[in-house]
Parts: sequence; C-alpha cells; structure tokens
Amino acid sequence: MSGIWGKKLELSLFGESHGDAIGITINGLPPGLEIDMDKVQFEMSRRAPGRSDLTTPRKEKDLPEILSGFLEGKATGAPLTAIIRNTNTRSKDYSLLKDLMRPGHADYPGLMRYKGHHDYRGSGHFSGRITAPIVFAGAICKQLLEQKGVTIGSHVQSIGDIEDERFADQDTVTREQVEAFSQEELPMFNPSRREDIRQLILDVKEEGDSVGGVVETFVLGIPAGYGNPFFDSVESTLAHLVFSVPATKGIEFGIGFDITKLKGSEANDEYYYDEDGQVKTRSNNNGGIIGGITYGMPIVFRTAVKPPASIKKKQQTINVKEGKSAELSVEGRHDPCIVPRVLPVLEAVTAIGLTDLMLGAGE
Repeated sequence: MSGIWGKKLELSLFGESHGDAIGITINGLPPGLEIDMDKVQFEMSRRAPGRSDLTTPRKEKDLPEILSGFLEGKATGAPLTAIIRNTNTRSKDYSLLKDLMRPGHADYPGLMRYKGHHDYRGSGHFSGRITAPIVFAGAICKQLLEQKGVTIGSHVQSIGDIEDERFADQDTVTREQVEAFSQEELPMFNPSRREDIRQLILDVKEEGDSVGGVVETFVLGIPAGYGNPFFDSVESTLAHLVFSVPATKGIEFGIGFDITKLKGSEANDEYYYDEDGQVKTRSNNNGGIIGGITYGMPIVFRTAVKPPASIKKKQQTINVKEGKSAELSVEGRHDPCIVPRVLPVLEAVTAIGLTDLMLGAGE
C-alpha cells in the first residue's frame, strides 16, 4: 500500500481501523522545533469521533503516544514516530461486509487490488480513521508554520444545497477569526445558516442516508516565492495530499472553474503597492498561486467531499462469495456527514504540503 509521502518532510503512515493502533513516522522535522502537545491534542479532538449527534457515536480519545524523536518538548531531529491506540472497535459490525460490497466504498476495488488479503474490519486501511495520524503530523507542521507567520483555516462552504459565503480577503479574515472557527463544529462566515445545516444532517441521518459538502480552506500570511513550476507546484502538492483524504472528489483553487467565464482582463490579478510598500493584487482569482508559485496573497481552495458510503438505506450490491446480486443495509456506527470532521484533516494536509515546500526552499 502507498503509505509514504514527501521529499524534505517524509511521512510514513501505518495501521488499520480495527487493528491495535494506527500511527505515523515523520522524518525531516527541524531539530529543536518546539512542539506544544496541548495544541496537538486540540487538533486531534477536532477530528475525533463521537463529539456530537452529527457524527458517528464511536468514541475514541485519539491520544497520541510518541515513541521516538521527541525529548523535553522538542523534536530531536530523529524520525518522530507516534501511535494512536484503537480502543472502541466493534469488528462484528463488519462481518457481512467481507462478502457484501458497499456501493460507493472501497470494498470491491480493495478486494481486487489486494486479492482478498486486506483488513476489511472497519474498512481497514481505507478507513477515515487513518486520518487521525495525519492530523497529528499536520498539527506539528501548523506550529512550524505559525512561527513563520502562516495561519491555516477552513469553513463549511456548503452541505447539501445550503451554502455559506466564500472567503473574501485577508483584510476581513483575521487570525482571531481562524481561531474562533477552530472552536466551532460547523464554522461559517454566515452563522445564521448553521442551524439549517445541522437540521439537514439530522434529517438524512434519520432517513438512514448521508450527505456531502464543500470545505473552503485558506492560508494567511504565506509569502511570495514558494513552490515550483510543473511537478512540484503548490497546486499539485496540495492536490496530491487533498486527494489522499478519503471521500475527496474534487478541488478548485481561487475562483476555480468560474475563471473560464471571465476574459483575461477580468481574470488577471492586477498588482499594486499598498501603503506599506508591500506587493498586493486587487483580486485573488487565482487563489494565491501563479506558475505553481505563491505570490503573497492568501492561498484559497475548495474541496468537494462526497456523502459517506455506509448508510442504512437499502441498496443493490453483489455478494462476492456467492457470486450473485444482493441487497445491503449497512449497520454499525457511521457518520451521516463527514464534512465537520474533515475540516481539521484538510488543514493538516495543507500544513504538511506547505512545510515540505518550505523545507525544500531551505527554510
């Protein structure tokens, strides 16, 4: 399985949803980097299951145990390895899913790819639970970026057909607002729509169904000059990581596909010097990235997150053991919508990608 990523910052991900533990090894952290474990645990708690009636009732504390590379509150420079114990598994809920393939899930392609040897319990290595160690790594990278004045935030752009306002600009979104967003289960620029979204999720949950949405992520304080053209562009680096997050089905930077509706004179982000002599652009249609390189404006992108595949509503499928068609109603503990829990994951992979690019630039 493809569990290794990165160049200057190398990650090695391991574990399965119902195994003893999941974990990650991080190689390339600067020696002496101070790591605030309270901040790390806060990010872990944002992703953890069982926080409210909008998510799966499976409860996991997600307490990371650091095994190496960390001493007296700082990274030692050696590979930093952490594990997270799985303490609340119910593997019997998945006994039928060894043979009955969930529509929209990785059951069938995983069966074919690994010839039936993969761990099907709790979806094994395909499970969203594997994002917990990614959030651990991202929480550390966030702290490194904060030292350089870079802040990463996100909000619920939409769930179903209920939409929030889009990110406007770095003058109206402050670091304090990003901090406030991180405290909310459903962070939105227009909180008056929050109850509508909450009710939508509860309604589809009652129906035994699920719903997806869009997350908008933004990066404040990123200087110009990071990234490379072509294969190591900021977009390709972030897109690679974003599509590594389960349930991701699309990504767009800046105004995305809407830029095709504009003329060049409208799409181009015109430069100017502000009153402090800093280079800015009058618009940010390109989402802070041109030629694969940052130009000093906020990085802005949106991620499409599909509805969870494991639903109680009956669907048509196949029984691979018997070689015939079947019906499936998925029991067990599942999220009716993963958008609230995917916010910290997308922030984490953004931090990981930007840290790798910065370390590659000699930062």
